[in-house]
Amino acid sequence: MAHAKNHDYHILAPSTWPLLGAVAGFVMLFGAVLWMHDVTPFLFLGGFVATLYVMFGWWREMVAESHVGDHTPVVRIGLRYGFVLFIMSEVMFFVAWFWTFFKQAIYPMNEYVGSEYVPPVFDAVNAFHLPLINTLVLLLSGCAVTWAHHALVHENNRKDLISGLAISIVLGVFFTILQAYEYRELLLHHDWTFGGDAFFSAFFMATGFHGLHVLIGTIFLAVCLIRAMRGDFTPEQHVGFEAAAWYWHFVDVVWLFLFFAVYIWGVPA
Repeated sequence: MAHAKNHDYHILAPSTWPLLGAVAGFVMLFGAVLWMHDVTPFLFLGGFVATLYVMFGWWREMVAESHVGDHTPVVRIGLRYGFVLFIMSEVMFFVAWFWTFFKQAIYPMNEYVGSEYVPPVFDAVNAFHLPLINTLVLLLSGCAVTWAHHALVHENNRKDLISGLAISIVLGVFFTILQAYEYRELLLHHDWTFGGDAFFSAFFMATGFHGLHVLIGTIFLAVCLIRAMRGDFTPEQHVGFEAAAWYWHFVDVVWLFLFFAVYIWGVPA
């Protein structure tokens, strides 16, 4: 017999998603190690598919919980705090790559006594060509997300909400295409390499992981667009969209730091 809830908290029912997510993540990462050692890529691919399945199933349940009223104001505060902590962990992730890049640029010495670091010979990237275009594209996408958020929260204008999300997604895809083109040019026509030197490794790891975050953020916004077109989100209850907007602005800020540190300061013309 069901009892009326006399509190604002959401007591979660028993779920298999945490266990399945842990197993899928372990299989994916263990498979990645095997793939890097030329054993087999199939374990990684299986773990990756399983991880996507867990993400889809778990988040679908969270959306259903919001529809039945489980996401009370108190619960929504907790969800926001949790996502803020997640973004803080992402900030520290990028701090590691910035630290590596600055260390190699300022103190380019090996750890071995008597050895000296030999800087790579490369064609420098002109920061005010393709990187500047990518910067403008990403900032405009962030403006579109802000417009969509304002339309929902302050005007309850679903048409502008959907239009803003659609524009931000198109610009996010365009950013990814431009970055892929930049990598192609650097690798094929400017003799850059993914590994073999600390500078190249730091550059591609920092910008590449940011590109991965752009891809994830684009998918995040696309899910919000689908939900908005189905009638989800209200001015009072829109934590999922709010989290996507925060994540996208975090991606914007990281790119600004990358643009000034890596492209302008770190790669002299």
